[in-house]
Amino acid sequence: MESVAYDVASGWRLTHDLDVFLGRAGEFLRSRPAMHTVPLTVTDALRRRGMDGYGKEAPVFGFLEREGAVRATLFRTPPYPLNLTPLSEEDTDVLAALLADLGHSPSGVFGDRDTTAAFAEAWQRRTGATVTLRERQRLYRLGTLTPHEPAPPGRARVATEPDRARLAQWYGEFAEIIGEDGSRDSGAWADDRLSYGGATLWETPDGTPVSMAGRTDLIAGQIRVAPVYTAAHLRGRGYAGAATAEVSRAALAAGADEVLLFADLANPTSNGLYQRLGYRPVVDFATYDFTADVADDVTADDVTADGAADVTATAAP
Repeated sequence: MESVAYDVASGWRLTHDLDVFLGRAGEFLRSRPAMHTVPLTVTDALRRRGMDGYGKEAPVFGFLEREGAVRATLFRTPPYPLNLTPLSEEDTDVLAALLADLGHSPSGVFGDRDTTAAFAEAWQRRTGATVTLRERQRLYRLGTLTPHEPAPPGRARVATEPDRARLAQWYGEFAEIIGEDGSRDSGAWADDRLSYGGATLWETPDGTPVSMAGRTDLIAGQIRVAPVYTAAHLRGRGYAGAATAEVSRAALAAGADEVLLFADLANPTSNGLYQRLGYRPVVDFATYDFTADVADDVTADDVTADGAADVTATAAP
């Protein structure tokens, strides 16, 4: 597809064409893999799954270019929130005005704490939308992996094709908990993870799987752990921590220079768990929801649910 908008005054170019976007902004995204983990992994997933991988409406991509260099990017995969890389307060105001003038109606915004707060305020001022802070998250990077000792009885293994039905079921349950029920195809998610060994199971000594930890594929030297899920009746036994440790180990073995994950700042259990495993804070993120006169469907892009470490997720493509 051709570029759908180019605003000379602001320097923003918007397009539906993933190749155009990555051709111009790919180097910028790869320059800070941790900070740009979500656009890196989502665009990679769109390449694998197709452009309808997140919904029927065409994704929109954008980059801010000044003096011949890309300074920031955005993407939107409806119905999920607008995703922004760091912007100044002035730039968020300019972008909010541009998107409003072009008739865009994002369900919300996700990005670093300061950028999202500034954009949410500008969007409310420009459009009159009701703005609600949904969640604050912390991005962590693995330092030295320190698995919990002793581990719960059992072992870890990489999920394979015979596990597909279980993976799809657990992802469906997980999606329902975080409010994404019906918005993603759990079978397609399972197929995607199986295609590159992106799901680790913890199983009991009798071979029964009890917990799942997913990871994104390797891109720009980074892998992000997402999601982690344990069925409700099996929680509180250390399975999530064991699965997270093993999927982190698998990410390192896959060649990752940076192993990342998000945690809900309202959930001290999961934050404590990840820090004990060796994860260290990088930067805080936030998600705001926007509601107009006619409410948009809102679903989670990056969320930690349940108030327990056994159910966690990030913006997992």
